[in-house]
Amino acid sequence: MSQATRIILALLVGLGLGIASAASGGDWTDFMVMVAEPVGGLWLDALRMTIVPLIVSLLITGIAASAEAARASRLAGRAIILFMAVLWTSAIISALLTPFLLNLFPIPGESAAALKSALTSSTEKVGEIPTFAQFIRAIIPTNPLAAAVNDQILPLMVFTAIFAFALTRLPDGPREQLTGFFRAVSDAMLVIVNWVLWLAPIGVFALAYVVGARAGAGAFGALLHYILIVSAVGSVIWFLAWPLARFGGRVSFLDFTRAMGAPHAVAISTQSSLASLPAMLRGAEKLGVPVAGSGVVLPLAVAIFRGTGPAMNLAVAIYVAYWFDVELTPMMLVAGVAAAATTTLGAVSLPGSITFITSVAPICLAMGVPIEPLVLLLAVETMPDLVRTTGNVAMDLAATTAVAKRSGFGENEPLTEQDRLLQAD
Repeated sequence: MSQATRIILALLVGLGLGIASAASGGDWTDFMVMVAEPVGGLWLDALRMTIVPLIVSLLITGIAASAEAARASRLAGRAIILFMAVLWTSAIISALLTPFLLNLFPIPGESAAALKSALTSSTEKVGEIPTFAQFIRAIIPTNPLAAAVNDQILPLMVFTAIFAFALTRLPDGPREQLTGFFRAVSDAMLVIVNWVLWLAPIGVFALAYVVGARAGAGAFGALLHYILIVSAVGSVIWFLAWPLARFGGRVSFLDFTRAMGAPHAVAISTQSSLASLPAMLRGAEKLGVPVAGSGVVLPLAVAIFRGTGPAMNLAVAIYVAYWFDVELTPMMLVAGVAAAATTTLGAVSLPGSITFITSVAPICLAMGVPIEPLVLLLAVETMPDLVRTTGNVAMDLAATTAVAKRSGFGENEPLTEQDRLLQAD
């Protein structure tokens, strides 16, 4: 049984038992809630302890890898510039679109109130966003260690980014040593994350039981609404791959749709952009991009570029803010956009259910939004993750086509031996 299936079953069973126990009216329900609530909180704390070291190590290694690729190839440098533009655009679109959708299609009132009351005892608002002047002053941390200790994510990320760019200016020896160190830290943190997520069914079951006992069947309606809103935001970014390929890569919508057939099929079946790489290489060849171009840009895209990531991660944080009546100020949205666009650079190419909390929690912390509800939303991440993966794959191929065609890689160029072998296959 896959991990995602175990988590979904834990959610359904927990909600079902919670609803049934509340309906029975037994005095033992309160006792079970009292036992289950700290179990879910303990599991979330175990996952939360990896967030700061994971953010720092992944951001440093991501920037180092991007700088190394940019130095090694002009094509890679152009690709990285396009990637950054798309990531920031993705986050900005989400900051505008998600509140619009939530105002147009509000969270079901009774369900939202019931879920809020079910989780209020274990949530608290964190990281208040200051006034504009205080916000500008706080971007540069006077003490990076204190920023890490106090979950001041945005200042910590600014310092980490500055440190990472400074690291790229070091001689080869010290640079490789430091990069290797932080890569080892991120690998170790991911091992811990996998250990904690192996216990995810226990944490999700415990929290789902509490929600079921307190909120009743209304929880299902709110979760369905969440899936539709976040998936809609991701779908907008997904569909923007077609205009990017059309105007950036000079390929027709129909040709791009045909080229995306196999990559989309692999993405849906595996929920991994990395597993879709061979199919994307073939898709690029169909669009007239030789291996000399796609072989540089596509692996780089799979490693550091996730076009739907900022939009969907920020949409989750905004949804939680609306859910818990957290008033979103412009500064909070600015902090969310910056965190969403930056953290995506170091995200790992794994199914979203594995990286969900470690990707979304930093945005919530930067915006002052509770992260405890993420445990419940993790259980239904499999469905939005389909949009994430298919959208990322489409953006990877569109960006590759645009960069390669604009850099002179096209159908009129002589084929290399690699291209001939690929066509022969």
